[in-house]
Amino acid sequence: MADTTHGALAPTYDPLPITIARAHGTHVWDTDGNEFLDFLSGYSALNFGHLHQGLVAAAMTQLRQVTLTSRAFDHDRLEEFAQRLVEVVGVLTTGGEDSLVVPMNTGAEAVETAVKAVRKWGHDVRGVPEDEATIIVAAGNFHGRTTTLVGLSDNPTARDGFGPFAPGFRRVPFGDLDAVAAAVDDTTVAVLMEPVQGEAGVVVPPDEFWPGLRELTAQQDIALVADEVQSGLGRTGTTLACELWDVQPDLVCLGKALGGGIIPVSAVVGKPEILGVLTPGTHGSTFGGNPLACAVGIAALDLLSTGQYQARAAASGRVLTERLEALVERGLLAEARTIGLWAGIDLDPALGTGHELCEALLERGVLAKDARTETVRLSPPLSIVQPELEMALDILEESLVALRGEHSAAAANEMANAAAEEAAEEAADTATDTAPDATTDTAADTATDAAADEAADDTSDEKPAENTAGENTAAETKAPADAADDADDDPADVVEDEDAAEGKDERSALSPTAG
Repeated sequence: MADTTHGALAPTYDPLPITIARAHGTHVWDTDGNEFLDFLSGYSALNFGHLHQGLVAAAMTQLRQVTLTSRAFDHDRLEEFAQRLVEVVGVLTTGGEDSLVVPMNTGAEAVETAVKAVRKWGHDVRGVPEDEATIIVAAGNFHGRTTTLVGLSDNPTARDGFGPFAPGFRRVPFGDLDAVAAAVDDTTVAVLMEPVQGEAGVVVPPDEFWPGLRELTAQQDIALVADEVQSGLGRTGTTLACELWDVQPDLVCLGKALGGGIIPVSAVVGKPEILGVLTPGTHGSTFGGNPLACAVGIAALDLLSTGQYQARAAASGRVLTERLEALVERGLLAEARTIGLWAGIDLDPALGTGHELCEALLERGVLAKDARTETVRLSPPLSIVQPELEMALDILEESLVALRGEHSAAAANEMANAAAEEAAEEAADTATDTAPDATTDTAADTATDAAADEAADDTSDEKPAENTAGENTAAETKAPADAADDADDDPADVVEDEDAAEGKDERSALSPTAG
C-alpha cells in the first residue's frame, strides 16, 4: 500500500494505512490497485454508494449552469430543493406540509442552526429571558466539532482543552426519560438528541424513550430536535430513525447523505413557528443552499422518495443482525447492536481493540473504523447486494478468529515465560539448598568424613552403586533447569500450531483483494 504520511497536514486524524485513488458503488481501490469493500460509507454520507450515476449526472449538469450565487440572490434550484425536502422529510415532523427549511452545508452547521432557532424561539415566543435559555442534551452525544458542540460532549478527546464553552446546556444519560424530566425547568427551550448515537457505537435507546420524549416535550411546550445527520435518510430502514418509534420531532437536522457523497449539503427542516423566527440578518451562509448543492440534494431526495433504499436497508439489516448475533453466541463478539443497516460491535478486550480489528479487516479487504476503544461501527452503502454483505461478514468472522488466535498465542507465550521463570527460580533455590558450605566444616565433620572414607575402602565393591547414586542426585538437581528449557520450547510449538490452525497470515479466498 502507498505511504500515507502527509507532512503538510495537521495531525487531526490517524487514518488506517490505505490511500484511496478510485471508488465505485460499494468498492474502493487504493493507489496500488487493491480492491476493498467500504463498510464505513463516509460515516453514512455515502448511503447511495460511491459515484451513484444519477447523483453524478445531476452534479455534472449543474456544473455547466451555475454553482454559486450566495444567498444575496435567489437561483432556480433553491425553492425546488426546499419543497422537495418538505415533501420527503417535513411531512415526518410536526411542521407537516407547512414545514420550513434552512439550508446549510455541514451537519455541524445544521445543529448549530437548530440551537440558534430554538433559543430565539424560546425568547421571542416562549418568553424565556434573554441569555437564560437551556437545552437538554444526552451523554455520549456527537453533534459536531464546533466549539459550541464539543462543549456538549463528554468525550475527553473531543472536548478537553477547547474551552471555555457556551453555557445553557444540561447533559443527562441517554435513554433515561426520568433524568430528562428532572432537568426540565422554566428556562428549558428544547431537547436535542440523536435518535441513535452513531459515534458512540450505534447505541439504541429503550423503545419507550423517544415516545416518552415526545409526550414530555409536548406537555411542557419544549421543542424536540432530532439530530438525524447520521441516522437519517435511509440508514435505519426508514427515511428518519424517529419513524421507528412513530415519533414526529419538531425539528430535524440533516446532512451527510443529503449531499450524496459528492458535496456537503445540510439542512434543518420542521415546524414553521420555530424556524420562522430566523429573519433576514439573524442567520445565513454564503454556500448554504448553493445551486450545485441543491441539484445534488434534489437528486438524493428523489432516490429516497421511492422507498427503495429504505427497504434495502431493512432487508440487509436483518441479514446483518442474524450474522452478528451468531458471532456473539460464539464468543467472537462481546455485543452487537444493530438497527437497519447499521451496527456497533464490541470486542472482548482480551481479544483485541477496535483498531486492531479494523487493521485485520483492512488486511483482508474490508474498510471499517473504530468508534470507541473496543467498538467498531459498520455502515455499508445501502446499495450493497447480499453476496457482498455476506462476503464482508465472512471476512469479519475470519478476522475475529485470527485475532483470537493471535491473542491466545500471546497468552500462551506469557504463561510459558512465567513458568520458565518460576522453574529457573526453583532450580536456583534447590542448588543453593544442596551445595556444601566449606566455611562451616568442623573438626567433627572432618573426622566423620575420614571414617566414611575408611568404610568406603573396606567396601570397595559397593563403589559403583555409590557413584550411580551420586549421578542420579546430580541429575535430579538439574531437573528443574531442564524443565525450564522444556517450558521455553513447548510454547513456541503451541504458538506455531495455533497460528496454522487459525490461518493467522492467510488471506480469505472470499476477500476482494485475494488473487
